[in-house]
Amino acid sequence: MRMVTAIIQPTKLVVVREALATLGVEHLTVLDAEGYARQRGQTAMYRGLEYQVDLLRKIVIEVVIQDEALEAVLEVLRESALTGSEGQIGDGKIFVLPVVDAIRISDGTSGHTIADHVQQREA
Repeated sequence: MRMVTAIIQPTKLVVVREALATLGVEHLTVLDAEGYARQRGQTAMYRGLEYQVDLLRKIVIEVVIQDEALEAVLEVLRESALTGSEGQIGDGKIFVLPVVDAIRISDGTSGHTIADHVQQREA
């Protein structure tokens, strides 16, 4: 199993969620976050005064999937999170982490069955 964490632009959430649904990814966690990377924030105007916004709003999506679905999920995430045809600085990042185990709190189910919600679909 793998945990895929994607940090994306807030405006891309609906598109990314719908794209993941086409692969059968129906369980995910969405978090609001603030941060910066290469762009180091941005300058904004308010009532004629310029000020620096150091932390920019982002969305974090986390999903646990089977190893077999990893490449398809990564490709869909990358394509659907792009802003513009070639992407821009600030589009985000994708991290892939190994998952040793997962345990459902409600019934104690553990192991790979928890991530079985991702189906490999034939194109």
